[in-house]
Amino acid sequence: MPREQGRKVVASNRKARHDYTIIDTYDAGMVLTGTEVKSLRAGRASLVDAFGHENNGEIFLHGMHIPEYSQGTWTNHEPRRVRKLLLNRSEILRMQIKLRDDGVTLVPLQVYFNNGYAKVELGLAKGKKAYDKRQDLAKRDAEKEINRELGRRGKGMA
Repeated sequence: MPREQGRKVVASNRKARHDYTIIDTYDAGMVLTGTEVKSLRAGRASLVDAFGHENNGEIFLHGMHIPEYSQGTWTNHEPRRVRKLLLNRSEILRMQIKLRDDGVTLVPLQVYFNNGYAKVELGLAKGKKAYDKRQDLAKRDAEKEINRELGRRGKGMA
């Protein structure tokens, strides 16, 4: 059977982009068991309350929920276990330096399959204040209104 080609998104953490300012992003592989991969291929995962943590020069993903595989037996996995992430040494060192800053955290943004391999997109993030969130919403609404008006003018309606 040929390997999958392209990128297939399994789970996305849209709330993270609303609650945090993303400073930098990294793509990392994950160490998974067989039933976890099968459950991910079925499109079942949740990134709510998930975060990355550095421990002894390695990066781990905590709180990601991959439900048990329905056809799994006694070999099924624990849904919220800690998963090791696979990154280059230089990427880990850059992350460690940036994570030392106050208020910076590691947030998973997406879980996806890239050419058959399960990957997670991590973002180095800094929390937004309530007024930052309101400014972003106002900016987005203004851009929508501008695009709507330009569309009307292009059609000769205004």
